[in-house]
Amino acid sequence: MADWWRGAVVYQIYPRSFQDSDGDGIGDLPGITARLPHIASLGVDAIWLSPIFKSPMADMGYDVSDYCDIDPLFGTLADFDALLARAHELGLKVIVDQVISHSSDQHPAFVESRQSRTNPKADWYVWADPQPNGAPPSNWLSVFGGSAWEWDSRRRQYYLHNFLTSQPDFNFHNPEVQDYLLDTMRFWLDRGVDGFRLDTVNYYFHDAQLRDNGPEPREENLPPANPYEMQDHEYSKCRPENLPFLERMRAMLDEYDDRSMVGEVGEGPRRALRIMEEYTAPGRLHMAYSFDMLGPKFTPAHFRSRIEGFFAAAPEGWPMWAFSNHDVIRHVSRWAEYGAQDAVAGLAAAMLLSFEGSICLYQAEELGQTETDIEYHELTDPPGFRFWPDYKGRDGCRTPMVWDGSAQAGFTSGTPWLPVKPPQRARNVAAQEAPGSVLNLYRALLDWRKGSALRDGRSVFFDVPDPVLAFRRDGAAGSVLCVFNLSDAPVTLRVKGLAALEGPQSGAVLKGGALTLAPCGWVWSHCDAGVTAA
Repeated sequence: MADWWRGAVVYQIYPRSFQDSDGDGIGDLPGITARLPHIASLGVDAIWLSPIFKSPMADMGYDVSDYCDIDPLFGTLADFDALLARAHELGLKVIVDQVISHSSDQHPAFVESRQSRTNPKADWYVWADPQPNGAPPSNWLSVFGGSAWEWDSRRRQYYLHNFLTSQPDFNFHNPEVQDYLLDTMRFWLDRGVDGFRLDTVNYYFHDAQLRDNGPEPREENLPPANPYEMQDHEYSKCRPENLPFLERMRAMLDEYDDRSMVGEVGEGPRRALRIMEEYTAPGRLHMAYSFDMLGPKFTPAHFRSRIEGFFAAAPEGWPMWAFSNHDVIRHVSRWAEYGAQDAVAGLAAAMLLSFEGSICLYQAEELGQTETDIEYHELTDPPGFRFWPDYKGRDGCRTPMVWDGSAQAGFTSGTPWLPVKPPQRARNVAAQEAPGSVLNLYRALLDWRKGSALRDGRSVFFDVPDPVLAFRRDGAAGSVLCVFNLSDAPVTLRVKGLAALEGPQSGAVLKGGALTLAPCGWVWSHCDAGVTAA
């Protein structure tokens, strides 16, 4: 199906933490292959593998040294081929993480580039002379703290790194770089992958004039823990030159059948919708992965504004929504104040899987997994070391998958690279095979969603008072009414034109046109296109 990605549910796997097959404490490709039946049992459409390419692992694989090989930590190309074949047998598409805005400083091209200003790779990365006083060429900041410029004594120049100093940025203004990176993507397309998740897709190009960024408007009096948030990154990313390169990528994918690209759009709220609109215009990305629902906001107005705002700005575009991923606090912990863990987990599942767009689930989300409390001596994440304790890094959402109640949760026979702690172990897969679990709720919702208007129907939102979010999805398969109570107290609202509840629900009672929802209650119900709520 050419548009399989439209309305699809993608399951994100963090390979280091999914399943270890050889006892070294780090997850690997054979381990993932062995556990694919669990993912298939959920009823999702595809898997997304976070980085698995060869890397020194300074940023857990987001620093690539060889784009056409598997890192030995995870296995071999033969292991990848076996995983791909097994996933396809189970009806799962496979998307790989493509990190091309920057490479590792151990990539052969950078090793050569830094040797001189005249070698064949001299212009493959972003190099610039210092200012007369020795200062960096511009005021650009790194996401991971400090200047985005690092001095190199061999070339007597600075190089650009939007992340770690060991992650130099490619110079996309050089056509040779574009051609090289497209060739690395073609390598995986020829191998049979179904698409790419494009990391930091709006970081590819920089302002060729190296103009200074201005301040980002802020309401807070104190600076944030990371001053990167204080800058308007107008010149260091989101440059207009990005768009023709996206079109080159799309043209390449269109040479193959049924492939897709989703771009991670890391951008603040002022520009996020505009960038998502531009990047998903016809002939560019198939989907834009949004950060808009990965924060603390948990209000009907916020969720409604993101969905309505996207489709108003990009009527021909397509979003991918997520509540959790490998970079943020798990949403059951992030939104803990709104109800009990299982109740919040169930409410979040029902909301996310009803939103117009494609959906991304992060591993263990189907268990209602919570954030792990990481101590300083357990840290592995570079930003955690730099900004502790105000920001503890991303390790807390990256701890191993919990398969059973044993000491290492069935993840490894060795010592896991991050700890498995009792609160997380308690929410294991084996224990949740029982009726009424969060896991079985995900399975039921994903099954019901298939063939319904929740996959590709359009949204009609209703003006209802807080804390209720209510809308109808209208599609070729009919209409579905979706109503959610985003609070820990019961609520009642009026529903017109609905005789009975026909679909999954939690704590919902319809009587005489009055719909009462328990704390964190919700309902999906088949309905006529004229049903409204007020």
